[in-house]
Amino acid sequence: MKKIASLMTSLTLVAALLAGCGSGGNGGNGASSPNSTDSNVGSGGKSVTLKVFIAQPRFKEQYDKLAADFTAMMKETQNTDVTVQLELPNSDNAAQILKTRLASNDAPDVFSLHAINELPTFYKAGYLEDLSDQPFVDVLLEDVKKSVTTTDGKVVGVPLETMSWGYLYNKDLFEQYKLEVPTTVAELREVAEQLKANGETPFLLSYKEAWIPQLVLPLAVGALMKTGNEDFVDRMNKDEGSFQEMKEMFTVFDLISEYGTDRALEVGGDDGAAKFAAGEAAMWLQGPWYAETILKSNPDMSFGVAPLPINDDPNATLINLSASTTLAVSQASKQKDVAKAFLNFVMSEEYSSGLFESLMFNPTATVHTYESYPWVDDATVYVKEGKAYQDPSIPQAVKDEVGKGLQSYFAGQMTQDEVLDALDKAWKSFNKVNQ
Repeated sequence: MKKIASLMTSLTLVAALLAGCGSGGNGGNGASSPNSTDSNVGSGGKSVTLKVFIAQPRFKEQYDKLAADFTAMMKETQNTDVTVQLELPNSDNAAQILKTRLASNDAPDVFSLHAINELPTFYKAGYLEDLSDQPFVDVLLEDVKKSVTTTDGKVVGVPLETMSWGYLYNKDLFEQYKLEVPTTVAELREVAEQLKANGETPFLLSYKEAWIPQLVLPLAVGALMKTGNEDFVDRMNKDEGSFQEMKEMFTVFDLISEYGTDRALEVGGDDGAAKFAAGEAAMWLQGPWYAETILKSNPDMSFGVAPLPINDDPNATLINLSASTTLAVSQASKQKDVAKAFLNFVMSEEYSSGLFESLMFNPTATVHTYESYPWVDDATVYVKEGKAYQDPSIPQAVKDEVGKGLQSYFAGQMTQDEVLDALDKAWKSFNKVNQ
């Protein structure tokens, strides 16, 4: 109770300072203390409904708490009754749901986007509020801020997730069988064979949700761009490239599938996390965003993050640096002040560190003071050695297509060339609409 009282007192003092500096009292840009809620919430004594859309249902407990704490803070500091309508759709259909809502003038006030794949397109379409003058901007780490900044210099989101990822591996099993993290596809096959010879299943397969098999695409594109095909995305944006140049991704995808668990198309992300935590396989094509779910199933599990080999060039075995889930405010929102207050609360000095630690996300701002996690340290070693690349900017429509295509390919319903042709068509369709 003392901790809650202290938090409320701190935020009350900040809000009191903000109450006197609305949009006309701070130089005209609405900016204020970076550790506060939004300064333009307005007069108190009102009731507001805030619609929040975040495609992360596995974090329902944490986001329910965030909504409750924000509601309490707004009542305490602004005398405003806020009802947060929290919507947490599955990643597989969230993008389509959001687009439909936006097109039908039923946009959430706050919604999540992928910083690299979706934010530029949504900004260009006029869906995103300019947040450049908001207090949270001043506390973002510089490299992170770049991921939510448009080409014309406007900050349009609060970055939640930044990830250093490749695949997950069970450190205890690797240590038990004295296995080294592989640096080539040939070495990866050797590791798989050794695990199999010892009665272990090398890879956990969880292809029920299309977004999971598609993870191999950004890993392959990023690695191959870093090691010789640097202009691939630029050429694809001009209809001058082809995914035939990325055909090597099937080499590692086939290997993973060959040494994987049964019934892959019946296992989704949450089930996969539980199975991985239970030791049913030694490796999982997945990122550390599932850390909280894994450790909830098995708090004692020791797992690491390693770069996925794409071919037999060790220089192409690299960590993906990605800024993904980002919160934005709808330009059509009728509750912009409260929506901005919500984003500033997420990144406030008093609250943000505890929230991000509970989500097991990487620090993204100077207000984050919690210790990093072991899997973050694993990936950081590669990053410091220069063995990393920035997540390639691939249209979300293309990622959706490759997810469905790889599901069909795994089921024997599509060939490699058919999948690659479908990706080419998806990118060309994207270009027609967005260029």
